[in-house]
Amino acid sequence: MPPWLEPQKQQLRAAFAAGRMPHALLIHESPGAGGTLLAYWAAQLVLCRAPQAAPCGACAACRHVQDRQHPDLINVVPLGDSAQIRIEQVRELTADLALTSHQGGYKVGVLAPADSMNRFAANALLKTLEEPSARTLLVLVVSVPSRLPVTIASRCQRLRVPTPAREAALEWLTAERGTADWAGVLEVLGDAPLEAAAVDPAAVIAAAVETHRELEEIAGGHGDAGASAERWARGELALRLACFETWLTDRIRAGLTGGAAPTEMRASAHQRVRPLTIKGTFELLDAVRELRSSLDVPINKGVALEAVLRSLAPHRAA
Repeated sequence: MPPWLEPQKQQLRAAFAAGRMPHALLIHESPGAGGTLLAYWAAQLVLCRAPQAAPCGACAACRHVQDRQHPDLINVVPLGDSAQIRIEQVRELTADLALTSHQGGYKVGVLAPADSMNRFAANALLKTLEEPSARTLLVLVVSVPSRLPVTIASRCQRLRVPTPAREAALEWLTAERGTADWAGVLEVLGDAPLEAAAVDPAAVIAAAVETHRELEEIAGGHGDAGASAERWARGELALRLACFETWLTDRIRAGLTGGAAPTEMRASAHQRVRPLTIKGTFELLDAVRELRSSLDVPINKGVALEAVLRSLAPHRAA
């Protein structure tokens, strides 16, 4: 368990020991900070068979929660290729929570990410939040709480899991996965150590180098935006867009501080092109972020990406 989650664990442990465990917990995590890990730790806390040491991590209940196989634990996640938690899943959850627990204690439902519930699913969950059964715990893990209806969020006790300090994240990644260029990985993925721990660091760095090279060629008027868009859309698009975003933020940072970007975006004078301005770079960054947020939407991603890449290419001066 990452050490930066210790304050939240202490808060939950104290509430449970005092008999003040909420019936609904909203874990607001920064992406990749460990909110889902904390959710299942909370499930272990209330389901542990050694209450004086809960969660002991060693009893059958704790081990079954770790394996997501406890009979009194209901896991609700988007199914298959769906990006949403659907109403049928929430109805099954509420029906299960209304039943007597198998082991005579708590029943726990974990929804992650809960902000992926569609509005019908959220409405179906509302009655359970308004009239919770005794000894039930609902844990909702979200990155963007504003996506939840106010009627849902207001009935939960909120627990914040912020982005950990970079040094703590690097130390944890090294301990968990061994020595690698984790700083470079976090530069690409953002300060999301749980996401970083799930990838091949060498592959991420290699993708970043290749992506940045192609972007530099397109920005210099030598690359093929269409070919790059088609290739990126066929695989690892999310990673490519993360690399694209990092590349743009590096150039914005350099422009605002008066420094030189790692690769100059201005074309030579004899090419008679207009350079991409700081304002234009910010607009391009917004477009990349919008495309990243719509990866689960059924759109032609290759066409959308090509449009973004073509806006990067220098424009001929009149």
